[in-house]
Amino acid sequence: MKKIKANWKAHVLTLFPEMFPGPLGHSIIGKALEEQVWSLKLINLQKFSRKGPKYVDDKPYGGGSGMIIKSEIIHKALKETTKKIKNNYSLVFLTPKGKKLNQEKIKKFVKKDNLILVCGKYEGIDQRVIDTWKMEEISLGDYILSGGEIAAMSLIDSCVRLLPNVLGSSKSLESETFENNLLEYPQYTKPRKWLGKKVPEVLLSGDHKKISEWKKNESIKITKIKRPDLFRKVIKK
Repeated sequence: MKKIKANWKAHVLTLFPEMFPGPLGHSIIGKALEEQVWSLKLINLQKFSRKGPKYVDDKPYGGGSGMIIKSEIIHKALKETTKKIKNNYSLVFLTPKGKKLNQEKIKKFVKKDNLILVCGKYEGIDQRVIDTWKMEEISLGDYILSGGEIAAMSLIDSCVRLLPNVLGSSKSLESETFENNLLEYPQYTKPRKWLGKKVPEVLLSGDHKKISEWKKNESIKITKIKRPDLFRKVIKK
């Protein structure tokens, strides 16, 4: 297959570049990486310390446990990363304090040619560099990870699958969970009967109109039960 020049690039600032590509090197996302539909740039924060890799962080002012990555380390790394891409990027710091990630934000990140992700570690990074660079603080959810690397992989995966030439059919994106604030309807495959449970008859009918109505009704029903917060958005439309 002819390789496509990568237009969308993920730049990851991390203390542990050896963790990548990890899951991003496999399946659909890995194939797209191999075919250069997108590219992954790893920026090792340790190389920006004047005293060596052991001096990238320090104790927090005011006391407290853990260590804070120094502002000068992140600042130097960002200056080098943005040197050639100017303002054509989204800049994200992955932190539990951030706004919760959703599909609308993912779509926004894909519109820029470059996504820069800053991975925190220990107790995070100095607030001054967050403010100086006007980073968008993003959280995957109300739980804590040991660092931003796994969160970065998750975010990149969500972005790459929206790029052209990654998924086999663009139609598969249209009915996915979170499109139009609805959860996806149930899916079934062969055999028709398994452990006494049958596939809904409407899906076997061949009546495309009825099938479409069933899928929509099931999506609404599931969303109302499992995600009333999303269901309220559907009602408001």
